[in-house]
Amino acid sequence: MSENILISLALIILLGIGGEWLGWRFQFPSLVLFLIIGFIAGPVTGFINTDAILGKLLMPIVSISVAIILFEGGLSLRIKELEHIGKTVRNLITTGVLVSWIIITLAAHYVLGLNFQIASILGAILVVTGPTAIGPLLRHMQLVGRIGSIVKWEGIMIAPVGALLAVLVFETITLYGEFQEATSQTIMGVIKTILIGSSIGTVSASFITLAFKKDWIPDYLQNTVALLMVILAYTGSDILQSNAGLLSVTVMGIVLANQKFASVTQLVKFKEDLRVLLIPSLFIMLAARLKVSDLSYFNKESLIFILIIMLIARPVSVLISTHGSPLNWKEKVFLCWLAPRGIVVAAVSSIFGLSLVEAGFKQAEYLVPITFLVIIITVMILGTGAAPLARYLKLSQSNPQGPLIVGAHTWARKLAQALQDEGFQVLLVDTNRENISNAKLSGLPAYNGNIISETIVDELDLSGIGKMLALTYNDEVNSLAILHFSQIFIKNEAYQLCPKNYEESQKKDVSKAFRGRILFGKNWDYTYLNRRIDSGALIKKTTLTKEFDFEAFKKYYGESAIPLFLIAETKKLFVFTKDKPLQPKLGQILISLVDPPVKEKDVVKSK
Repeated sequence: MSENILISLALIILLGIGGEWLGWRFQFPSLVLFLIIGFIAGPVTGFINTDAILGKLLMPIVSISVAIILFEGGLSLRIKELEHIGKTVRNLITTGVLVSWIIITLAAHYVLGLNFQIASILGAILVVTGPTAIGPLLRHMQLVGRIGSIVKWEGIMIAPVGALLAVLVFETITLYGEFQEATSQTIMGVIKTILIGSSIGTVSASFITLAFKKDWIPDYLQNTVALLMVILAYTGSDILQSNAGLLSVTVMGIVLANQKFASVTQLVKFKEDLRVLLIPSLFIMLAARLKVSDLSYFNKESLIFILIIMLIARPVSVLISTHGSPLNWKEKVFLCWLAPRGIVVAAVSSIFGLSLVEAGFKQAEYLVPITFLVIIITVMILGTGAAPLARYLKLSQSNPQGPLIVGAHTWARKLAQALQDEGFQVLLVDTNRENISNAKLSGLPAYNGNIISETIVDELDLSGIGKMLALTYNDEVNSLAILHFSQIFIKNEAYQLCPKNYEESQKKDVSKAFRGRILFGKNWDYTYLNRRIDSGALIKKTTLTKEFDFEAFKKYYGESAIPLFLIAETKKLFVFTKDKPLQPKLGQILISLVDPPVKEKDVVKSK
């Protein structure tokens, strides 16, 4: 029996990571894959039986996992973002939630035939979209501008708000017929949840900040202690007030993310790694709990109900919430679409469904299967359609190719100009005001600041940026810049100049783990490239043709020519590196550093 449980747990993790990889490999929303995999592994084949594996521990584990995911989401929220989107976010998680609740409750009563008590709590549960559904989609879509911030804030903050609404409705219907007591308990419930959740979250975050700042905790224990505090804050808040834990961990994450006294970079990375493990596992486990008989709930009435949620409740709540906001019609249309339900909804429905069934409420057994139907359909339709819709509305860029260039000196500006002329978004960052001024005078986007400062990530507009080129003369700064932006740029899209005395530095200086890929080639460091530019070398663009291919290019310009970038006909930008030589093809554009021609040669001219 214990071996079967172990095999099942290993299988859940394997399938979850496998689904995550397949989503990345084929550019497909992984949430849909998790549901399909979980349903096949559970009710279809019987390979996974989560109730048998975990029993009564299942829902506590789900609850703690959701708390960790919400905390990680809170760590991504910057208060500064609310300067321009605060009113919209506030309306979406207040007015929008109430409008959605009313419409979904009425639909559940009149379409599904549920009594008002069960319909009202189902409506309260289903107002939540949540970070477990929105987070993976945001990573897949790569939204640009303010819409990404709005979606992120709403997806995280609506979880504790929706859970609070569900608790209040639950307390009201369980005290049905005792209006005065129900009203007083509802009001007190709101006050207690806000006070307990926000105070415990703030105190927990303050303790972690102080402990990190005063070095009370060694580095190797910091992530573990922070995780412990998340679990304690969630559990303590929930004991004092039902579902206050979700608010507590969210506030805890926000406070930690916005304090300036202690670095939480490693904590953010640790929690992101946990999220990548937890979300697939949770979706697969909960999907595996379904029964084939639950499909009987999928009928004409339930389909109409789900369509009302997607096509009426969400659009109406968004349009009311965004009335008078600066959002354009494209952004409003996208917000109207993006509302898949996730793990928070599943967990809350399971908890309240069981409690209401035990309390003898009629039709309470419908809560869980209907909720899962909504999750499955909204994830499959809204989740799958979100990325294509965002691209159609020009609100996202799939696989952005533009470079963030660290250093705005003379030849860095020339590189940026060559890439910008080919249609790529570029952004230069430098602490030298004169370099930044010269870049702006040349029409290049540039920012004056320290690339390794704590706030730089929030201050840069990285729309259209998908690569990082660290081109400063300081090898340590280049490596630190790569490390600092490791949460944004994946390892194979982060590049830095070859360090001085490369072979020797391999042993003595910065570890390979903290470096980007080495640009262009061995021993072509800042000093060498700078000397070449000063001596008159040119940044040249060459269109490769049958008459003048890469071999002809090398023969014409000789060994001194340095290939820098390659632009495919699909407008994909490739970077020449030491570790992976490129093979230029006909029709591609080669950007290189070449010496000025001494005399005319009898060759087909290049671009």
